[in-house]
Amino acid sequence: MHLFYTPDIDATEYLLNEEESKHCLKVLRLGVGDVVNLIDGRGGFYEAEIIEAGKRNVKLRVTHARQEFQKRNHHLHIAIAPTKNIDRLEWFLEKATEIGIDEITPLLCERSERKIVKEDRLFKVITSAVKQSLQAYHPVLNPLTSMSDFLRQENDTFKMIAHCIDGVPREYISEVIQPQGRYTILIGPEGDFSEKEIQHALQSGYKPLTLGNTRLRTETAALAACFEVNYLNR
Repeated sequence: MHLFYTPDIDATEYLLNEEESKHCLKVLRLGVGDVVNLIDGRGGFYEAEIIEAGKRNVKLRVTHARQEFQKRNHHLHIAIAPTKNIDRLEWFLEKATEIGIDEITPLLCERSERKIVKEDRLFKVITSAVKQSLQAYHPVLNPLTSMSDFLRQENDTFKMIAHCIDGVPREYISEVIQPQGRYTILIGPEGDFSEKEIQHALQSGYKPLTLGNTRLRTETAALAACFEVNYLNR
């Protein structure tokens, strides 16, 4: 199945941009009459036929459309402190997208080792994973946000913060959430959240989480949380 990300599709005919057209013609070696699939990132899944194959643009005609294609029964938002090695964050974005995630916010914390991210690059990683896993929904990637600003945001989700401070009561995700809900989970940097940040989160209505008895890397903890939420909603 050949899949293209077409977020601006709104008609029965669509013109692939130059980059996607080049991939279609020169890499996939498709031509007039071949059938491809399109996704708009908002749940739309389309079947289309190539009707024109120019040097820089490929023109498609939509022959079948489905909405809310494989829509999940829950909404998961993970706010994660970017790792010092950006490859590890990109690995998380790729795998979480494949498993199922709806929103990601890079989180700037007191102990963050990385304070700048290239959002364009991260967005491309997510898009590639969406296409690879044949999904019609594209996760939202929010701008890098400070922990204090994030906690001031209003939301109607099950709010949780995963941390590693011993001696503080913490619960497993399965003990906190109800199925088919909306969830926000905070994952801190390698040095963990500061005690001040944890207290601020708890005062803001976040429940303290444990992800097990072992200490996990940032991206591993985030992926473990992503998997468990999806498993509990299966």
